[in-house]
Amino acid sequence: MSHKSVTLSTAAWFGDAPLGLTFPEAWDVQVCKMAGHDAAALSDDQIRDSLRRPLGAPQVRDLAKGKRQVAVLFDDLSRPTPAHRIVPFLLDELAAAGVRDEQVRFIGAFGAHLPMTRDEFAKKLGEEVVERFPVYNHNVFENHVYLGRTSFGTPVHVNREVMACDLKIGIGGLISYWGKGRFGGGAKLVMPGVSGIETIAHNHLTLPGHGDAFRDDPRVGELPEKVHLGRADMEEVARRAGLDLKIDIVQNARREAVGVVAGDFARVYREGSEVARRIYHTRPAEDCDIVVVNTYPQEEQPGKGMWAAHLSLKEGGDLVVVAIHPKGLSLPHYLFGRFGTDYTGRGQRRGYQVHIPKARRVLLLCDAPSRVDLEYFAPPEQLTVRRTWAEIERELTAGHRGPTRVAVYPCAAIQGQPY
Repeated sequence: MSHKSVTLSTAAWFGDAPLGLTFPEAWDVQVCKMAGHDAAALSDDQIRDSLRRPLGAPQVRDLAKGKRQVAVLFDDLSRPTPAHRIVPFLLDELAAAGVRDEQVRFIGAFGAHLPMTRDEFAKKLGEEVVERFPVYNHNVFENHVYLGRTSFGTPVHVNREVMACDLKIGIGGLISYWGKGRFGGGAKLVMPGVSGIETIAHNHLTLPGHGDAFRDDPRVGELPEKVHLGRADMEEVARRAGLDLKIDIVQNARREAVGVVAGDFARVYREGSEVARRIYHTRPAEDCDIVVVNTYPQEEQPGKGMWAAHLSLKEGGDLVVVAIHPKGLSLPHYLFGRFGTDYTGRGQRRGYQVHIPKARRVLLLCDAPSRVDLEYFAPPEQLTVRRTWAEIERELTAGHRGPTRVAVYPCAAIQGQPY
């Protein structure tokens, strides 16, 4: 039998290994790529130039003049942003202002995620940075400075090491968030990034879920388009903490930097989001018998790619979720994670990561399944777990006879629907 083939990337940060998929030749297979799937990576000169043209803020070398201590914040491996592409040019700018190595430290802005290891620091920042500078994990439970409350009532507790510095710079990414036209980036590197658990809990559990409580608040009408209450609160926290400069990256399907936006974190979020929309927007397929969602490059949070299944899968179709990653399916999370048989973090998130009611089956291609992950991944009556594509293909061909329409999303976790 002749076949059609599609190659996907898997295991972000852990080899980015290719995975070949094959389908019967007679099937109609549509690969739904984002607009910037193959966008050209920025050159060194282009990245350097982006840092020297900040939005609404002085250049790094001007900000850094006369500063005593510098904190550089960065995100973890659950975010595919290639911070190591930015760091050398940022350090050059700091050195041009007379900042010495012993004045600089890097702080992992992971919010309620787990700490990182030395090897993971090196993947994100580069080997030289780990050897040359102190790199610290954020502790979500202690060592904070209290900065009062935001106008939304959020108690502001921020990392003590960050607050001891008089220059604060963040490197993060504008990543499509659940495919809904909003993005990470901007102030998120401070809240939740280096905030305490009380700050994160109030923002995540009170504001987004209880927006009606603010319906008559005049601040709601003043919010810029696509800036919701949670984001406005985050920006208040970041402003109180004194985040001086934010550098956000937009990337292609190979996790290469194809856009860099630097400056005041609020302007970076708003103007950078327009760059991100152009890169990540994806035209979804419709009425498909089979939808293949590759969770690369955020395999630890596979639910973020499921927007594609909601839009493309027809009633009674099969959803295939590709989650090939050594760290498994579930990013440990102190706010929303599960820590026993019947208790979780205070977020108390119930239900399944993948809940597509119209799917007849959810076929999970996973090389590192665990019982705990699978119990909360998809309804057991829907879920079938396989370790190889050959097994998945046999399941699909046995269940689909005649004309079969297939949609494949190569990096669904960062793709987004047209806005």
